[in-house]
Amino acid sequence: MESMKMIEADGNNYGSSVDPLPFARRYQIEALEKAIKENTIVYLETGSGKTLIAIMLLRYYAHLLRKPSPFIAVFLVPQVVLVTQQAKALKTHTDLKVGMYWGDMGVDFWDAASWRNEQVENEVLVMTPAILLNGLRHSFFKLNSIKVLIFDECHHASGKHPYACIMKEFYHGQLHSNKSNLPRIFGMTASPIKTKGTTLTSSCGENLTELENLMNSKIYTSVSEDVLAEYVPFSTPKLTYYIDKDIPSALFHGLSEQLVILKNKYEHSMESLNIMESTKQSAKKKISKLFSAFLFCLNDLGIWLALKAAEFSVCDDMDICCWGRLDWSSEEIIKNFNKDASKLISAHMSSGQERLVGHNLEADAESGLLTTKVICLIRSLLQYRHLKDLRCIVFVERVITAIVLQKLLSKLLPKLSGWEAGYVAGNASQLQSQSRRVQNALVDEFRKGTVNVIVSTSILEEGLDVQSCNLVIRFDPSATVCSFIQSRGRARMQNSDFLLMVRSGDDKTLSRLRTYLDSGKLMREESLRNASHPCAPLKSSLDEEEFYWVESTEAIVTLSSSIGLLYFYCSRLPSDGYFKPAPRCCIDQLTETCTIYLPKSCPIQTVSAQGNTKTLKQLACLEACKQLHKSGALTDNLVPQIVEEEAVVAEDGNMPYDDEHATYYPPELVNPSLEHSDTPYHCYLIKLDQKYEYEVPPEDIVLAVRSELEYDVGNINFDLQVDRGSMTVSMKYIGVIHLNVKMVLMGRKFQTTLLRVLIDRTIDKVKEAFDRCEGNNQMLDYLILPTTKSREKQSIIDWKCLGSVFFSHENASNHIDCFLPRMHTRSGRVCACTLKNSIVYTPHNSHLYCITGILGELNGNSFLSLGNGGLLTYKEYYRLRHGIELQFDQQKLLKGKRIFVVQNCLLRCRQQKEKESSNSTVELPPELCVIFMSPISISTIYSFSFIPSIMHRIESLLLAANLKKMHLDHCKLNDVPTSKVLEAITTKHCQEEFHLESLETLGDSFLKYATSQQLFKTFQNHHEGLLSIKKDRIISNAALSKLGCDLKLPGFIRDRSFDPKKWIIAGDQSRSHAFDEEYLSNTRKIYISERRKMKSKRIADVVEALIGAFLSTGGERAALIFMKWLGINVDFVKIPYERDFPVILKRHVNVSYLESLLNYSFRDPSLLVEALTHGSYMLPEIPRCYQRLEFLGDAVLDYLVTIHLYHKYPGMSPGLLTDLRSASVNNDCYARSAVKAKLYQHILHSSQQLHKHIFDTVDSFDKLHLETTFGWESESTFPKVLGDVMESLAGAILVDSDYNKEVVFQSMRPLLEPLITPETMKLHPTRELTELCQKQHYYLKTDITSQNGKASVTVEVEANGVKYKHTSTSDKRTAKRMACNEVLKSLKENSAHTGNSGSKF
Repeated sequence: MESMKMIEADGNNYGSSVDPLPFARRYQIEALEKAIKENTIVYLETGSGKTLIAIMLLRYYAHLLRKPSPFIAVFLVPQVVLVTQQAKALKTHTDLKVGMYWGDMGVDFWDAASWRNEQVENEVLVMTPAILLNGLRHSFFKLNSIKVLIFDECHHASGKHPYACIMKEFYHGQLHSNKSNLPRIFGMTASPIKTKGTTLTSSCGENLTELENLMNSKIYTSVSEDVLAEYVPFSTPKLTYYIDKDIPSALFHGLSEQLVILKNKYEHSMESLNIMESTKQSAKKKISKLFSAFLFCLNDLGIWLALKAAEFSVCDDMDICCWGRLDWSSEEIIKNFNKDASKLISAHMSSGQERLVGHNLEADAESGLLTTKVICLIRSLLQYRHLKDLRCIVFVERVITAIVLQKLLSKLLPKLSGWEAGYVAGNASQLQSQSRRVQNALVDEFRKGTVNVIVSTSILEEGLDVQSCNLVIRFDPSATVCSFIQSRGRARMQNSDFLLMVRSGDDKTLSRLRTYLDSGKLMREESLRNASHPCAPLKSSLDEEEFYWVESTEAIVTLSSSIGLLYFYCSRLPSDGYFKPAPRCCIDQLTETCTIYLPKSCPIQTVSAQGNTKTLKQLACLEACKQLHKSGALTDNLVPQIVEEEAVVAEDGNMPYDDEHATYYPPELVNPSLEHSDTPYHCYLIKLDQKYEYEVPPEDIVLAVRSELEYDVGNINFDLQVDRGSMTVSMKYIGVIHLNVKMVLMGRKFQTTLLRVLIDRTIDKVKEAFDRCEGNNQMLDYLILPTTKSREKQSIIDWKCLGSVFFSHENASNHIDCFLPRMHTRSGRVCACTLKNSIVYTPHNSHLYCITGILGELNGNSFLSLGNGGLLTYKEYYRLRHGIELQFDQQKLLKGKRIFVVQNCLLRCRQQKEKESSNSTVELPPELCVIFMSPISISTIYSFSFIPSIMHRIESLLLAANLKKMHLDHCKLNDVPTSKVLEAITTKHCQEEFHLESLETLGDSFLKYATSQQLFKTFQNHHEGLLSIKKDRIISNAALSKLGCDLKLPGFIRDRSFDPKKWIIAGDQSRSHAFDEEYLSNTRKIYISERRKMKSKRIADVVEALIGAFLSTGGERAALIFMKWLGINVDFVKIPYERDFPVILKRHVNVSYLESLLNYSFRDPSLLVEALTHGSYMLPEIPRCYQRLEFLGDAVLDYLVTIHLYHKYPGMSPGLLTDLRSASVNNDCYARSAVKAKLYQHILHSSQQLHKHIFDTVDSFDKLHLETTFGWESESTFPKVLGDVMESLAGAILVDSDYNKEVVFQSMRPLLEPLITPETMKLHPTRELTELCQKQHYYLKTDITSQNGKASVTVEVEANGVKYKHTSTSDKRTAKRMACNEVLKSLKENSAHTGNSGSKF
């Protein structure tokens, strides 16, 4: 098929060329040509390929849509289920980028930036029309950026449908303004008219013209059905009549009267329930709807199907009672009503009747089990038993009909025909809640043939592509011509039937059906007759109603959309389980005035408007929207400010995070080369003081570095945890010494050789390390040197010991000044004194030994006691065990000790050895030994075994010092001890004596308080929800991690346990260690030793810990300065809390009593009223509720309790502060304090549910011994409101006292007493059980099931072959706590009986 050049109506060559799909039909090409020239509505039968025409139109416009073009196309569909279907077709036949959007995706909460991103990424946006309408109103979309606007099922464009609103509010307004860049409109429908058959003939032309004018489009259709018949199979309409026969009158009236009595009984029982009136009315409404459904089924479908309706409503997995959330007790009453109704209906049937329904249809009709209409359906289906592959859709009007008919068909059809049945009903129905996932799965099964019959409401009439359907039955007649045509169009297979069930004698329905059958021809003829008439201009709806327009963005709210916008704004305000914020409307008919009362968290409390009573509420809501925008509560896009804030938070959370970070190495220990023959080194004496008895004493060591260290690094004291106990390490600066190149190389070779031997415990790689020390390209330049007994700077280094690394037999054999005997070794004949302090290597077993002396009484012929009690001479032992014949068996044996094991001596939980192991010393024949180093004392070797741990701590301190100096470069006077910085950058994964957890807890609480008070002061009109989001944006892990990364903090973090084998030995070039330079600032340099992966939370934890470090040593000012350096700008400048609070206090609260209780006199007592006012208390003279003060009080109480605990228990372990804080600072803890102080008596609220919950809480509280259980044995949760009020009171005192935190603590502390201490603290049962199971390797399993707002939690533990199990039912949190607590009790009791408690609990 040739490409056809197309010219726009205005003469411009608009598209490059039309490239129709090769399988396009003739009428599709004609429709495409028309759509390119002008706005078009394609009116063609279902299955004729209208979507393909739309796709070809998009292909024509594709060159204008391809990115980076700013233009898009929008494809609108009336149902969510059609979004994915049409998007899939677009992706199949075009290469355009397609985006899909529907309400459940949360698009209502998207901001302008989110939609801008979607328009940048995608070229065609498929969505439901309400999304585009809202987007246009909020100015997220502009009509001039849409090149093609497609309306699927465009017959919906009437009244207030979003299709109509899009055209009226936006398109026609711009059309009147002569704007030329409007989108091409393309509509699709199988029936352009939706009216009932009775008015179709008289109003057909008028309705078609109205649709064309509204859509500013002309209808294209085929001349006749014959044109389409060549391509599209049409189903054959067939009328099936049934004689309507009522069920037995006595049965119907008797049963219906009994159901009325049952309904009245249950409605009356509602009156005694202690629940809110609105909940009570909702429950009554549910019972009434169920009653109506049962009566309908009884009358129209028969008693068997009425029973199925009642049984279905009882099922737990299919809740037909879904008209809003109810109180648990009222839900139980409704469930019981369903059960009793089921029993009542079942009582009118014998067990045989119920079981054998459908076996004798005439008998079923006579007994009233099934109506003749239902029997007609069954017989109609069975007429098609000859079809091998039946696909049938039965259309019904009501959801309950679909549900119960499916029950019947599923019982009968498999036996009669082998068919399976299912049902589909709209998920917006009030009678059931079938998810879209279930619906889609069922339709897929229908397509595959595993389901043969679907009973459906109108949801399957429209658009859904089920091409395999070959039979459609209208069980209930279509309400409109559109419904008729669309349901007929579902039968898409060749030779399919369209069966219409009609009651005999129902001439009205029959006449309507005949009109429907002729409707296609009538609408086609009228459309062709009007084809030459141009569309008449249509006024914009904005010309007829008031609106508010934001000039900067062009966002708009109209009179008709104002109510929805105001309710949406209120729905985004803070709420709780007792109060859902919504506007309250009061209309005065006499003065024609409407007053809107807004929730207390609004910046505006009341709005009034006057006008026509028909639009009075809309006028008031429009005025409210206008004022909310002017106050900043609605943004310039007319969305709640919180929507934009949440979008920014979501965007921040989606920011890519690179988890690979550098590991820094301190520059003080790095020097690329020896620049001078005489190099100065700064020397530090490292003293080792062991706190245990051991035969080998340590020797002091000298650390020589090229630059002087920070004072608090060079003068440190810390402990090492060694096998036998604790060893204290202390450093002291002793001055500068000058070393020539030879001395430096000697020192390097000594430390490299000795440390390599100690770490590797072999000499395999020592020669390579020794030889490579000669190079002048060393990166690490510091020396670890042995000392003499002298403490004079010039003679403190033991050069003789350093020379041991150069030991040679030649030098040793020239030894003539000693009177000790000569001994034969594998190195040759040497003096005994050379052996006495040496490291030797024994090739026969590849071991290294320290030689500490000569055993004068033992030689090769001495006896050796074996492990089995036998005796052998040493000579015999070596011959038998190693195949070695000792040549000098008269030589004295050497006393040797296995080389020391290098360990991580910084671990906090090292197990200590009580005594030396029996094989720690050995007797060695000299002739088997190769002298490796001599002379070197065992004390020197012993001391050097601790060097890796000592240097690792010094390296860590130097890193902390560099981090501190980096900060001091910007904040000169904000100094803190390096040890605190080290604590803050050390995670618990290092397993050392200290880690960051305490400082992190402290820093977190201060950061939260400092940020909260800043936001509270700065944004005085923001509600608590907005403040919380702003706070989270500042202090979230993602935000803190980004700040830390920007300042290159990850390189300083210590997050792994020290491994001596991976430690870099200064001077050792046998291993490749590349150090890269990195500049922390223009003048400060550091080195990168490696790269590693690190989670963002770890970085955030360190940031908080660093804040805690500055706070704990330098106070709040130091912490604020450090936070400013991080990029968190907060201050403690006092700003007045401004608000209008014209209230007579004594009418609402007992001020004097509360001041006495709090031990504080308010300068502004209105703060006390605000702090006690719940959001449900809608009295207009109290303009605010406690939420803002709660936000502030939560932060200040958290900080005050945390800092109190930190200072009161300074020696606590790092994790204990976190546990104490968690146990002390939580809503339950505050709520218990509120109950003890009886603050609940003073809370201002209007919630019956809250009142009941408080009453129950106080009642259960009195039964508990809270001083020992912390409330964990309570079977109910504390209302969050009680804890909130404690926090809001703290916030009120803070504001009133000019932010004097000490006053707040003095006032609130008596209410919080007794504060939890390390002795009284008990872990939460859930945590205690989890930790116990992890420690003891018990199997722990938790199962949670939910029903009617209640959770049943089963906790099971298997310990030592015994199972402990408990189930609790309450809200989820409480149920889990109670179940864990009971299992813990059982475990402890069993442990006490078996005598294992000491080791396990």
